[in-house]
Amino acid sequence: MSVQNNSAFSSRQYLCENCPLRPLPIFRDFEKQELAFISKFKKGELAVEKGGTVLVEGSHSAHLYTVLSGWAFRYKLLRDGRRQILNYLMPGDLIGLQGSVMGEMQHSVEALSPMLLCVFEREYLHELYRNHPGLAYDITWIASREERMLDENLLSLGRRSAIERAAYLIAFIGSRAKVVGLNGNQSVQIPITQQHIADTLGLSLVHTNKTIRKLMDRKLIVWRDGGCVVSDNEGLKRLAGWEGLGEARRPLI
Repeated sequence: MSVQNNSAFSSRQYLCENCPLRPLPIFRDFEKQELAFISKFKKGELAVEKGGTVLVEGSHSAHLYTVLSGWAFRYKLLRDGRRQILNYLMPGDLIGLQGSVMGEMQHSVEALSPMLLCVFEREYLHELYRNHPGLAYDITWIASREERMLDENLLSLGRRSAIERAAYLIAFIGSRAKVVGLNGNQSVQIPITQQHIADTLGLSLVHTNKTIRKLMDRKLIVWRDGGCVVSDNEGLKRLAGWEGLGEARRPLI
């Protein structure tokens, strides 16, 4: 199922003023005029089923999306169908900025779980840059953060061993999920398969399975039918040689 051209957005379940993400300590507060603009900027909400395609590489979209709930991943395909997963998306993340700036999407986005997206009209992006410098800085910050994450992912692919790569990936996703309130106070359960991990790390499925078993033997993770449960995030970080996200407060568009 593809939703990138779907214009049948639902009415708002959540007003921007009552956004369930805004109270989280990781997100900075809006100025009053910024909140009023974002409320005007928002067109509605869009529900996406697990496995649904939010955006397709090469497509043009009139909309930007913010993840209100659920999980997704960004990926690219080779002509023979081989897939490289680039990053994972969760509440507070912005989807579609690349298409707004470059004219078309350079990657695809698929839902890992049922999702609810806030939908924004792309045409208002120019007004944001003209009249709201604080929000314009936020967009720049979000793009820079994505670059930073890709730098770390490239380091992992290029220089970390297989077990270090897997430890970094799971610690990275688990750390991001925790700060946006996924799973509350429970251990974070990441709704991915071992194929997702293989497609992220550039490993065969057999090699990935052996690597995951090593992490399980060290009691760093538990693997269930619903995905990967993080048992010891600090242990994963130590194994990967990763210091963590290092983020204070961040923007929410």
